[in-house]
Amino acid sequence: MKNKIFKNMEWWIFISAILLCIVGFVALYSATQSDNFEDLKKQIIWFSVSIVIMIIVVFVDYQVWVKLSPIFYGISILLLIAVLFTKAINGASSWFNIGVFSLQPAEFAKISVVLFLAATIVKIQEKGKSEINIFWKLGIILAVVAVPVLLILLQPDYGTAAAYLVALVLMLFVSGIDKKYIISAFVIVLVSLPLLYFFVLPEHAKERIDVFLNPESDPRGSGYNVIQSKIAIGAGELTGMGILNGNQTQLGYLSPKTTDFIYSVIGEEMGFVISAGVVLVYVTLITKALYVAKTAKDDVGSYIAAGISGIFLFHMAENIGMTLGLLPITGVPLLFISYGGSSMITSFIGIGLLLNISGNRKKTIFVK
Repeated sequence: MKNKIFKNMEWWIFISAILLCIVGFVALYSATQSDNFEDLKKQIIWFSVSIVIMIIVVFVDYQVWVKLSPIFYGISILLLIAVLFTKAINGASSWFNIGVFSLQPAEFAKISVVLFLAATIVKIQEKGKSEINIFWKLGIILAVVAVPVLLILLQPDYGTAAAYLVALVLMLFVSGIDKKYIISAFVIVLVSLPLLYFFVLPEHAKERIDVFLNPESDPRGSGYNVIQSKIAIGAGELTGMGILNGNQTQLGYLSPKTTDFIYSVIGEEMGFVISAGVVLVYVTLITKALYVAKTAKDDVGSYIAAGISGIFLFHMAENIGMTLGLLPITGVPLLFISYGGSSMITSFIGIGLLLNISGNRKKTIFVK
C-alpha cells in the first residue's frame, strides 16, 4: 500500500520546492556575508525543521488533518487576535518574538484556513454540489475567510491578506460556484477600488500605490526600493555579475535584500538565465499542484490542493511582480527563497499536503 502511495505522489512538487530552496540558499549566502551569514544559518535550521514537519504531514492521512481543522482554525484566530497586542515592527503587529526567532501567525493560519474552508465547502455540498450557490450558504464560506483576513488587515498586512483571497477564489472555482457570483464579485471589486483608495486605505498604502504608478515621483523616498530593484535586475543581464559581486546587493542599495527583494539579488548576481529558471520552476510547482487538485480522490482533497496552489501562485506573482515594478510593493516573501521561518514551515506543510493528496488519489473529480 505504501509503495502505491509513493508511486502516485507528484514528486516534481517536492523537487521544485527543493530547487527553489537551493537558489534561495545561494542568494542568502551572498546577501548575508556582511553579517556573518546569520540569516542563512537560521534559514538552514528552518529548512531542516520544515522537512521533518513535511514528512509528518505526508504520513498522516490528510483526512485526519481535515478533521482537526476546526481546532487549527480556532487556534489561528486566537493567535491572530493576540498578535495585534504585540509591539509593531516596521509599522505592523505581525510577529511574536521568541528569543532570536520570530513567528508570524498569519503564515501558519494559511494552512488551517485552507483545511477548514475545504471541510466547510464539503459539508455544505453534502446534498449536492449546487448547494454552494445558495446565497446564505455561500455567505458561511466567505465568513470563514473573512474573519482571519480582517484580523490580518488590522495588523496591517495587505499582501498576506490577499493570498487568502486568491486561495478562496481558486477553491470556489474548483467547487463549482455559479459564474454569476464570479462576475458579480469582479464588478464589485472594480467599483470598490476607487472608493477604497480615497476613503479606506491608510496614507502609507496609498503612497505605495502612487509609487507603483510613478516611482520616479519620489526616487529617494518611497520609490527608492523599486528603482534600485530594477537597476539590480537590469544589471544582471543574461548570466549575472557573479555571486558576491552585485553592486546593488553588496553596497547596500537593496533593502530588505533577504526577504522582499531576494529576487533582485538573484537577477543581479545570477542573471536572466537563473531568474527565468526560478519562474519556470514555480510554474512547474503550481501546474503540478493544480493537477493534484484535478486528480484527487475526493472533493476535500481537490479543494485543499486548489487553495495551496492559490497561495503559491499569489506569492510568486506578487513578489516577482513588485521587484520588477509591475505590481505594488506589499512585502510578501518569495516562498522557499526569501528568508523566513514561518513562511518556510508553512510552505513545506503545503508541499506535504499536496504529496499526501497525490499519493492517495484514484480518480478525477474536477468540477466541469
